[in-house]
Amino acid sequence: MITASEVSKRLSYQAEAFAQYVLPNGKKVGNDWCVGSLSGEAGKSLKIVLNGDKQGVWSDFATDESGDLLDLIAQTRNLTITESIKFAKQWLGVPDVNFVAHKVTSFEKPAEAKLPGCVKNNKGMTYLCEARGLTSETVKAFDVRTTDSDLYFPFWRAGVLVQIKTLAIERHQGKKKIRVEKGCEPCLFGWQALPVNTKIVVLTEGEIDAMTLHQCGLPALSLPFGGGGGKKHQWLEYEFDRLAVFDEIYLCFDQDEVGQQAVAELIPRLGLHRCRVVQLPHKDANECLQQGMSLDDIKQYVLRGASVDPIELKSAYHFVDKVVAGFSGGLDALSGITPPWEKIHGKIAFRESELSLWTGINGHGKSQFLGHIILGHMEQGQRVCVASLELKPERLLMRLTRQAGAIREPAEGYVRAIHEWYQDKLWLFDVVGNTKTERLIEVFTYACQRYGINTFVIDSMMKCGMAEDDYNGHKAFVEALCDFKNQFDCHIHLIAHPRKGVDESKAPNKLDIKGSGAISDLADNVFTVWRNKGKEQVMQREGENTSDEVKGKPDCIWACDKQRNGEWEGRVMLWFDPGSFQYLGYENQKPHRFVDFSTAQGVN
Repeated sequence: MITASEVSKRLSYQAEAFAQYVLPNGKKVGNDWCVGSLSGEAGKSLKIVLNGDKQGVWSDFATDESGDLLDLIAQTRNLTITESIKFAKQWLGVPDVNFVAHKVTSFEKPAEAKLPGCVKNNKGMTYLCEARGLTSETVKAFDVRTTDSDLYFPFWRAGVLVQIKTLAIERHQGKKKIRVEKGCEPCLFGWQALPVNTKIVVLTEGEIDAMTLHQCGLPALSLPFGGGGGKKHQWLEYEFDRLAVFDEIYLCFDQDEVGQQAVAELIPRLGLHRCRVVQLPHKDANECLQQGMSLDDIKQYVLRGASVDPIELKSAYHFVDKVVAGFSGGLDALSGITPPWEKIHGKIAFRESELSLWTGINGHGKSQFLGHIILGHMEQGQRVCVASLELKPERLLMRLTRQAGAIREPAEGYVRAIHEWYQDKLWLFDVVGNTKTERLIEVFTYACQRYGINTFVIDSMMKCGMAEDDYNGHKAFVEALCDFKNQFDCHIHLIAHPRKGVDESKAPNKLDIKGSGAISDLADNVFTVWRNKGKEQVMQREGENTSDEVKGKPDCIWACDKQRNGEWEGRVMLWFDPGSFQYLGYENQKPHRFVDFSTAQGVN
């Protein structure tokens, strides 16, 4: 994610050129670009610093206004910060993320007629103002509607009603009674109440907490589904770009386990550098108000929110559960994704924060084999992004869909059903040919932060902008991948080609990988895929007369030459089913259908 501050910094590096572009009637005087005002006429009242510690900062000495170059765009072009970022990125030549998502979801819009009218005197308004300490101005700013029994929280975004949440005033058997409209897009609560062009925001677990902080003079939004983890934060996929405008995000959540789980999940996705964690003296912001704290005291508690310790710095006690699990034999089972073949379970696992290196002779099916592997990942709940730099997305998806359906030619209905299954599981990096390492990491970072993607495939290393003899480049590339997988606790599968051997009868190993030896040294796992072409040649030559002994030999050998966090290394014998492109654990075993589809016309 490129935040407002990062865009502003990039602009400051080209302050003089940008100043000339935005305010062409100005003139360079010493270290400043001078114009008459934000209107752009000639003069000297407004100055933009072109070099030094304050490079990119502007001040209008006639009006006492000042800001950075993003603020300058907003003021001179009458744009929001979001629009200013877009304007700046176009001028800088910063490309948008070239990223294909298969999440095609149509959402319902709630009917405004479901909101009651703005009535001032009823039990709901009395509850908000007297029991919760909110003012009528605050209630109006958030457009909250009330009746004698319920509170209605409308979720507005850019003037469009996105969601309605209803909260009963009276609890039912001690629990909150909440209703939300079905099929609506996840959305943060309170966008319409934010000050124009604010660069900080406070996130809370509840709507009333956001309203309380607004009353304290703080820009605040509420999460739609409260604290916790997992799918509760799917909202981030839909609000990701809007949150890019904030240089500082204060996480003002409850101090209980649910609140802290949300903090732990959101910090790496929002960005460690801009998150501040707030610790209030009471459960939440509104309880602080009810306990008699002044609005200013609450505000100061929030603004004292601490930056987060570097991700590398952890107390030893942080790891106690993993250590206990390791001694009890459960560490691998807790963190690893298993391959699709039951006979290898307990021997090989794909764990978080690992880089798996794949190699194999050209034409031996390593990419196809890895496709089967990642279908198993998706079946176990992983979100996968594939950078297939040697194959167009549609060709890759045809092969993968054939494997997912366990059928040679799935009909249109089945193809569409499989792609429905892909929706929140599979994304593609839409580049065929060479790409730059920096761009690849940038897009992967975006994918991790916005969509929570935790498995990445790069096919292949030779398409990542390095020459075959650039050994230092190879090492730097793999080191960058290792830094990335450690930062985001994800798994990366990297395909690398081997050096040419004498013939295809012998499978290559980790020592045969083309390029620097650092490639396999830095990888956590090294796998080889070998195709039994000798068997294929005999069967082609002898046909139905092929002996049972030859038929019984495996079609493929999957070798594990290195497994840093596991004890097993060895070879796995597999059989290939040409109809489904699947690899089977035993001869004559039936292929596995990853996606069920019962409609008769879906199967040919």
